[in-house]
Amino acid sequence: MKFPKDFTWEELKRLVGKYGYHQNNKGKTSGSRVKFEKDDSDICLDLHKPHPKNILKPYQILDVLEFLGRIGVIRNERNK
Repeated sequence: MKFPKDFTWEELKRLVGKYGYHQNNKGKTSGSRVKFEKDDSDICLDLHKPHPKNILKPYQILDVLEFLGRIGVIRNERNK
């Protein structure tokens, strides 16, 4: 499976925002750990914000795809 090499954190925020999820930093001690949550859902996406660049790494894109499958947006091999 090929992944985009230029998918940014801002694009991720816009994508999950379309499904009602918002970014929640887990407090002042969270560092770069961020959770995307939706008020009426128990499903969340928990990632480290990429650095030093703003581009998601392949393992993060896999996590995003799995998350999108869990919320029913896409169907992929991992959630059959």
